[in-house]
Amino acid sequence: MHSQGSAPSAQGETRQTASNTAGQAGAQAAGERAPGRKRRRNRRNGQAAARQGRPGQNRPGQVRPLAGSQPPAGKANPSGKATPSGGHAAATRARAPESEPQPAGQAPRPAQAGHASDRSQTDRPRSTAPEGSHDDLYAALDLGTNNCRLLIAQPTRPGQFRVVDAFSRIVRLGEGLAATGRLSQDAMDRAVEALRICATKLAGREIRRMRLIATEACRAAENGEEFLARVTVETGLDLEIINRETEARLAVSGCSSLVGREARSVVLFDIGGGSSEIAVIRINENRSSRLANHITHWTSLPVGVVTLSERHGGRDVTPEVFEAMTSEVAGMLSHFDCPPVPLGPGGAPEDFHLIGTSGTVTTLAGVHLDLPRYDRRKVDGVWLSDDEVTAMQAKLLSWDFAGRAANPCIGPDRADLVLAGCAILEAIRRRWPSTRMRVADRGLREGLLTDMMADDGVWRRGRNRRPPHFRER
Repeated sequence: MHSQGSAPSAQGETRQTASNTAGQAGAQAAGERAPGRKRRRNRRNGQAAARQGRPGQNRPGQVRPLAGSQPPAGKANPSGKATPSGGHAAATRARAPESEPQPAGQAPRPAQAGHASDRSQTDRPRSTAPEGSHDDLYAALDLGTNNCRLLIAQPTRPGQFRVVDAFSRIVRLGEGLAATGRLSQDAMDRAVEALRICATKLAGREIRRMRLIATEACRAAENGEEFLARVTVETGLDLEIINRETEARLAVSGCSSLVGREARSVVLFDIGGGSSEIAVIRINENRSSRLANHITHWTSLPVGVVTLSERHGGRDVTPEVFEAMTSEVAGMLSHFDCPPVPLGPGGAPEDFHLIGTSGTVTTLAGVHLDLPRYDRRKVDGVWLSDDEVTAMQAKLLSWDFAGRAANPCIGPDRADLVLAGCAILEAIRRRWPSTRMRVADRGLREGLLTDMMADDGVWRRGRNRRPPHFRER
């Protein structure tokens, strides 16, 4: 597989997203049991589990790292240290601030596209249900260049889950990063405030397993690790910086249910705040249950809606400025070594389409549907023809900043970013022409949840239940 560029990621959206299903949020955390009795029971069960443990198995309180969560063997991380072959960072539980409650399948790997230090996230104290139970709650947090997002969900039917709680806020953590190489004080303060809300939501529930990730802004910033240390001290949340390979795979995992059985070739892209991930997917007759196993080529472009709009200006975008942005991205794509999509008997790509997961494509869909207010249920999974995408981009380009800000599916927070996203989309469409594009209002969080649940086997029929593990508070 081939890759190119360094990568950021963060979709810019202000709205709260839902899960793979359209189910309604609900469910309350179970009430606490008598602390003394629970400690005694947990201690007895923990000792019994330890006695039954075998070499090579996970001990109580440990979490096996997810598929694709580790950097390739022997590759350097941002600190300049090599990651030993076959090794991974020891799992560490999120540290809680003083006087605050503690917040809460292996696949072939594509070629590596950058280095990042991936710190494994552990599970929180959990219920006494067997591992992989449908009663368990899972949590995923994505701190990107533009947004901070959280999902708490419960597995339902195979491959699906129900959202119990969600949070999304534009924090613009990467604001000014391209010019200074550092996260600004104001941007970090905004992000910490959003993360405090996430910590409160996590602390109020019994989470069986969670994964909290940071993407390009923290990957690229000189003070990224320093900022995450501050996050741990002030919120109790321990975030891991994922590498670009993991980010691309998670984007694919989050959109698996939107790739129909008839599809043979798909180009999936995630236009973020600081980077854009692109994955080329080829599906044969033996389709894997994990779509990421079918990635043949992928890349991470060092450009997103925040960085591109800062370079070219996002408020007053003329057709000339729009073309300049598109050409810049097209130049980056020209270095992506990827064969063309196979053609069918009629000379057109066979069973091929685009899938876009980002605030840009969901905004285009919302404007196309003329929604009085953004509605994820109407946007997620909708198909747009090539002509419809072209028409929506032209419409947005004809509006001035005030006109874009007045649209309920854009708003003032995204009015200066959406045309930069459209320019990235246009470059992708020129590289991979397609008669249709599917819109995905989902992304890294859904990929994290899907991978954690699949890794735990919650959707396997007739699976052997493993004995529960316990941890003391």
